[in-house]
Amino acid sequence: MDYKNTNDAVTRRIRAMVDRVNMLKENDLYFYNQPISELRGGARVLVNGHDMGMYASYSYLGLVGHPRINAAAKAAVDKYATGTHGVRTLAGSLKLHDELEATISEFKNTEAAITYTSGYVTNLTVVSTLMGRGDWVISDKLNHASIVDGCMMSGAEFRRFRHNDMEELEKRLQQAPSDVSKLVVADSVFSMDGDVIDFPRVVELCKKYNAWLMIDEAHSLGVLGKTGRGIEEHFGMEDSIDIKMGTLSKTIPSVGGYVAGKKEIITYLRHASRAYIFSAALPPAQAAAANEAFKVILDEPWRIQKLQVNTDQFINGIKKRGFDTLLTSTAIVPIICGNDERAFLMTREAQHHDVFALPVVSPAVPDGLARLRATVTAAHEPEEIEYAMNVFEKAGKEIGIIS
Repeated sequence: MDYKNTNDAVTRRIRAMVDRVNMLKENDLYFYNQPISELRGGARVLVNGHDMGMYASYSYLGLVGHPRINAAAKAAVDKYATGTHGVRTLAGSLKLHDELEATISEFKNTEAAITYTSGYVTNLTVVSTLMGRGDWVISDKLNHASIVDGCMMSGAEFRRFRHNDMEELEKRLQQAPSDVSKLVVADSVFSMDGDVIDFPRVVELCKKYNAWLMIDEAHSLGVLGKTGRGIEEHFGMEDSIDIKMGTLSKTIPSVGGYVAGKKEIITYLRHASRAYIFSAALPPAQAAAANEAFKVILDEPWRIQKLQVNTDQFINGIKKRGFDTLLTSTAIVPIICGNDERAFLMTREAQHHDVFALPVVSPAVPDGLARLRATVTAAHEPEEIEYAMNVFEKAGKEIGIIS
């Protein structure tokens, strides 16, 4: 088939995306996939020869480059080399993997844990392994794409409820037949808006309607709770989640995902989830880095306290300057720009003034709610945050987002 002479649906979709990317590049509005040449102290990066403040990182506690974590990764390479020889079920399991899973289960106060090679894969395989035809899975409309894909892949009856709308969640639970298995799944902190799920009410409804509860803590680990253990600690409601999912690539400076829970659930997933059975194990360096990172969080509680101080400074400062930040209360701070073009223009101005922030536009967010999704970390200093906010303010006024 001659691609150039084809006008089928696939070709049209490809051309539309390529045309959009080329248009953005021609107007100096394309800032995705930029290679970072150097990490400088957690809150700064070198990009295209410019020393820039980093406001797009998920390293909420500033653990990227931590000497203890780096040392653990290097020691793992020296002992186990760079690969794992295969899948966990066969030749790929190392003592490191068992140690990491034990550390996670202790940190999350559960009986056991299982790790996967990415957070996306974790949601995809866990939801689709636990749920099947005839079951019901009920999901917040703003849940991460990996949750949505897992729900669809499961073959279960897939229903959504309006974002954080507990009345509609109850309606969905009431609609499910009483004799079917039900799973309610939600992010703890929502990745585009930065707000927190109404956890006490979700738990109450799951108990009332005998539904399993799965919470994705990708953006709450190290962020919520006095010791960074997440949403249960934040609300003082331990042992309220059946399936505690999280990632190893945000607060934890590694790669992968995990689920923590009852021993029986973990045993089932270890022998039934395809992503565990058919994917190579986490590389030794990444497993060791993740394992050490959990320990650093507990040994350095000041990081959680500093993150909260920085978060408060950033949210309050951005709002005082006139920006809409929706309902965020966490380190994810959406700076609403309006249409896509304004978000791209804001990004250009920010990066031209050495503030590394990135736009989120349609279809990832609804039309009219394009934004800079700015993040603050424990590595930022107050004067750095102040400088970034001043850059955003100046750009926002020039573009017409604020007056």
